Amino acid sequence: MIDEPLRPPWQMDWTKQAQNDFQNMPAEASDLVMSARAELVTAEDPYFRGIDADASLPHWMTVRPLTSTSPGGPHIVDLAGGRGWLIYTFMRRRNPCTTGGFRLLSPAPARSPSG
Repeated sequence: MIDEPLRPPWQMDWTKQAQNDFQNMPAEASDLVMSARAELVTAEDPYFRGIDADASLPHWMTVRPLTSTSPGGPHIVDLAGGRGWLIYTFMRRRNPCTTGGFRLLSPAPARSPSG
């Protein structure tokens, strides 16, 4: 067995709540989440470490640690200027597949000022 570093594409697991939230989103929101998912599972570094580490992502998507004191812990992906976000945890496993567990929190389209 060759001991090479793990590389993308990564797998994605959804918590049951995240899956339920995703299935109940409007089409516009679920399209945004799936576009973000495609970017995350192909990222070379799922932690996006370093200055401007997320510069290769589309302009509508930024990634940062959920708390600055835990750079290897949960991360938040801000979508489309505040229209929604994803929170994910990346977990390395001993088998050849590396899995990122994603937890979605309210990535629905922004409301208009009138309602």
